Amino acid sequence: MYEQIKLPYGYDALEPVIGRETVETHYAKHHATYTTNLNNAAEGAGLSDKPIEELLADIASIPDNAVRTAITNNGGGFYNHNIYFEQLRAPKEDNAPDGELLDKINETFGSFDEFKTKMSALAVGQFGSGWAWLSCDGDGTLALSQSANQENPITQGTGRKILLTIDVWEHAYYLDYKNLRAKYVDEIWKLINWDVVAKRYADAVA
Repeated sequence: MYEQIKLPYGYDALEPVIGRETVETHYAKHHATYTTNLNNAAEGAGLSDKPIEELLADIASIPDNAVRTAITNNGGGFYNHNIYFEQLRAPKEDNAPDGELLDKINETFGSFDEFKTKMSALAVGQFGSGWAWLSCDGDGTLALSQSANQENPITQGTGRKILLTIDVWEHAYYLDYKNLRAKYVDEIWKLINWDVVAKRYADAVA
């Protein structure tokens, strides 16, 4: 059975960047529904023993179109939201990584500010619902990308490990920012727990 990540903070911990009602609705309703639907689809197809990353990476091998679609949508929704909620924490001004991860970001993108500008542009520019991603290859090479709906670098077949994501489905920000997606994206950088992202990077290159 696939389990929804337990939030390492309260529903109101991300205020004022993201309000309590948004976090509770996003996590306890949207994410919980993806988790339930994934478990139902995977159990019905005899696939619930697979790790979620393996299930998503092998999505094309599922012969039944309805099952494949259900797992793409709900498995992606489950996994993407686990990544998203784990990487957040209480707001912090001038929030930035340090150490090896920061060095790699500077080397790849020129500066941390330039990295944020590029990833933010992908998030704001994603047409409709979707995500922006920072991921890396096994040798530590960083890459930015975007995806629609509940796709991610795994379902897109990149082979990369996910380090960081920005959720730009409207339910992630609309109660707080209405149609001002760019403002939400600008503010969410205050919430990133760079210790979590740095651990993902260390695990990816180990």
